[in-house]
Amino acid sequence: MKRMIRFVDLFAGIGGIRLGVEQALNAYNIDSQCVLTCEIDKHAQATYQANFNCENYASDITLLPETDVPSHDLLLAGFPCQPFSQAGLKRGFEDTRGTLFFDIERILIEKRPQSFLLENVKQLKGHDKGRTLRIILNHLDALGYEVHTTVLNAKEFGVPQNRERLYLVGFLKNPDAYTFQFPTPSNPLTKVGHILEAKVAEKYTISDALWHGHQRRKAEHQAKGYGFGYSLFDENSVYTSTISARYYKDGSEILIAQENKNPRKLTPREAARLQGFPDSFQIPVSDTQAYKQFGNSVAVPVVQGIIEQMIPLLKINSAISSEKILTQVA
Repeated sequence: MKRMIRFVDLFAGIGGIRLGVEQALNAYNIDSQCVLTCEIDKHAQATYQANFNCENYASDITLLPETDVPSHDLLLAGFPCQPFSQAGLKRGFEDTRGTLFFDIERILIEKRPQSFLLENVKQLKGHDKGRTLRIILNHLDALGYEVHTTVLNAKEFGVPQNRERLYLVGFLKNPDAYTFQFPTPSNPLTKVGHILEAKVAEKYTISDALWHGHQRRKAEHQAKGYGFGYSLFDENSVYTSTISARYYKDGSEILIAQENKNPRKLTPREAARLQGFPDSFQIPVSDTQAYKQFGNSVAVPVVQGIIEQMIPLLKINSAISSEKILTQVA
């Protein structure tokens, strides 16, 4: 009888990482249960609750005692990157106090899950000349985890978006375990037209004033030798630039060209598709909040690909041999 994989979803946002995990496990007929979700933003909570069955929900992780976290097999966290202010790399636990990574660390110490998946911006690699990431990796190693890191790009996993993110995968050290490898990008053909809606409300077309402002600022930057300014795409573009949480402000990073009229912003549904969310995913919030939420989320197919590679290393079901799962993943 197969065993359920239990996981916690920290800094959960709207559940992009959870969605990728569940899609991967479902693809291999593996049951899963989210035993704890933690997200502080009330608008993100509304979207998450509209899309997932969530019985155990916490808001502020800094106020959550690690002893109250249920036992779990897999810890998920798209945690914010913050400066590590203490000098040196040998201050132990004190190195991470005052940062949100500390809250992940104290849960790992208390609950000892067999694995974790952490996601962050690519810039974490170079933050403070690489010192921040070194501290994180040193602490995870000291906790007994073998950690693998890489940067993956969403455009190489089937969504038309140039989005690079840093992923950290960890397993409790086991000399007999299989060696983990991140997924090899499949590089399927992508096109912006694949995520565009057939009919779009006029409200998404930007005003004359905003369009003129975008063009003026871009011309000024170009005159100074900078590459800053709006980015324009159409249905035949292979991919867009990275959608960010600030997209709601003016849409300048991703504008869609329109014939004989000003360009337009993406709709919230298009923003969801750009991150690999299915059309069944409910968007119960305002456009402004939706843009923030999808800009802060993850590319779901990338997470799914990572979890599929983690499956052979997870203690899931004695009735399914690791060799069989490895064959399926390959």
